[in-house]
Amino acid sequence: MTAAPVAPVTSLAALQTAIDAAAPGARIELADGVYTSTKAITIRKSGITVAAANVGKAEIRGSAGFVFASGASDVVLTGFTLRHKGRLAIPPDSHRVRITRNNLEIDVPVIPDDAGGWVEVSGDDAEVDHNMFQNRTNEGVYVHISGPGANGMAKRSWVHHNYFYNHKFSGGNGGESVRIGNSWRQKGSANTILEHNLFEKANGDSEAISVKSSDNIVRYNTMRDSKGFLVLRHGDRSVVEGNVLFQSGIRFHGNDHKIINNYVENTRDRAMVFGSGKEADSGPTSKLHDRPDRVTVAFNTLIGTGAVVDSDGGAFLPKDCVVANNVIQGKSSKLVDMRSGSTVRYEGNIVWGGTAGSIPSSGYRSVDPKLTRDANGLFHLGAGSPAIDASAGTYSYVTADFDPHARTGKLDVGADEFGGSVSRKALTTADVGPLAP
Repeated sequence: MTAAPVAPVTSLAALQTAIDAAAPGARIELADGVYTSTKAITIRKSGITVAAANVGKAEIRGSAGFVFASGASDVVLTGFTLRHKGRLAIPPDSHRVRITRNNLEIDVPVIPDDAGGWVEVSGDDAEVDHNMFQNRTNEGVYVHISGPGANGMAKRSWVHHNYFYNHKFSGGNGGESVRIGNSWRQKGSANTILEHNLFEKANGDSEAISVKSSDNIVRYNTMRDSKGFLVLRHGDRSVVEGNVLFQSGIRFHGNDHKIINNYVENTRDRAMVFGSGKEADSGPTSKLHDRPDRVTVAFNTLIGTGAVVDSDGGAFLPKDCVVANNVIQGKSSKLVDMRSGSTVRYEGNIVWGGTAGSIPSSGYRSVDPKLTRDANGLFHLGAGSPAIDASAGTYSYVTADFDPHARTGKLDVGADEFGGSVSRKALTTADVGPLAP
């Protein structure tokens, strides 16, 4: 295969000229250095790569940065250190754009009724990967998946191996690290995959990850030292699987979600929150909290000190939900605190270290699951654990544990299937960001 032609440039003016002249397959590389922009660097061509010659060593400052023109598709933007004003926005008719291995600490002003994303995705099949987002102090988000028109959603976005660090917005709302949708886009099927990302000091909002659309997958992310939770705020039919959360938790609203194989170790707050609502079901533009309907919380390992699983305030209580085959361990007098009137079916859970609280006796056993910390600091099932081969019911979609290992035979309770090599660890900065493999 013939390598793509490379056009080396040494100034922003030459970079713009090369972009404008590029044919599909071209790669344009900006030399190492610090550059100050006075106007946007506009990418109008499709099928090209715009790159720093060396990852992280071409820094762009000034009044504007890269702009994707309407229709510019199959573009790769890679390797830059971005310190300019203005966001990176992928228009609705620009498809298959990849933003990769960049370091972003940019200045995006607050706009009313706007997510204020440093990266704003409105086109289909975008990939945002191996970037670092750091040190945001104003309202807005690091990455926002939006969409066309008033209610549409970008399809099949893939956000992975990014490092989201130190969001310090002190307002009461509007400082998520990642937002997938908006309240007025909640019924749109986004099919976003958010995976293998590291979130640290995600303190800009009570929601570090805020899902406001339908049919998404949030899996294998690590969150630590953050007040923000992983939250399904609006929308239906999302899957939350295999995440590792320390000092954080999962909260959800909406219908028909599956929350499986997650490891949550939260010693300062709740681990799993059923979000009671102010309405039974959200309409397509409602901003109110709606109740969870038909949500399954199964095969998770949930560790805390207070109420490990509970439901928050709101008149519309969880309905037709399932809590099954979870390890729930803590020190509270009420480890599960579901509000009276909630309709929840419990089966196969193991509760240890405190009293079960809201779970009826038919839905749990009070036995020591024999959790043992591995070399990576995560609890796994120890030999002889009563969780081994002890699950109840049939959950055919649970085919692996959080390591992930294949689950075979009668499944074990909790996020871990006993046996085999221990392969899972919490993500570190070596696993994500511009220089990661």
